[in-house]
Amino acid sequence: MRSKENVVGNRIKMFCEESKLSLEELAEKSGIAIEDLNMIINNSEIPSLSPLIKIARTLGVRLGTFLDGNESVGPTVCRKEENINSIRFQNTTNRAHMSYHSLSRAKQDRNMEPFIIDIDPIENQKYTLCTHEGEEFIYVLSGRIEVDYGDMKYELKEGDSIYYDSLVPHHLHTPEGGPAKILAVIYSPIQ
Repeated sequence: MRSKENVVGNRIKMFCEESKLSLEELAEKSGIAIEDLNMIINNSEIPSLSPLIKIARTLGVRLGTFLDGNESVGPTVCRKEENINSIRFQNTTNRAHMSYHSLSRAKQDRNMEPFIIDIDPIENQKYTLCTHEGEEFIYVLSGRIEVDYGDMKYELKEGDSIYYDSLVPHHLHTPEGGPAKILAVIYSPIQ
């Protein structure tokens, strides 16, 4: 089974070739440092969602295009026992504590990206707020999470939800204590 880490860089390269866009042009147009883009392309680091969203917008594709498996025109069913693939971001400041399980990787032309996300506690509570275009809906399935949103902090427990504009700087993590599991639906416009 191929890992998602190999797929992301290869798909970005493929879309650059199809668009006749060099990596330097992609870096400049997306606002991502060429060194960071090369780490993504060479599969040595999977970034947080924010750089992937910028790359997707620049290439004119959906965020999920980098994570997709076989694409399906009709509805997509994701069975619990089949949902074993996950992607774990290696960005040590923001998303290394999260494992993303895509619930729609086979759906073609989707506008939303639904994930089940396992969140591990952060030992050192230093992190940076991120921002990107779109909206996010979070529903806590188990445990507790804390959402930093602009200057506000929201603590959510099992059964609570939050819906917010992703342009506002934000970060989510577990407060001191155990792990959590959430359903996250991310909407990111292509244009």
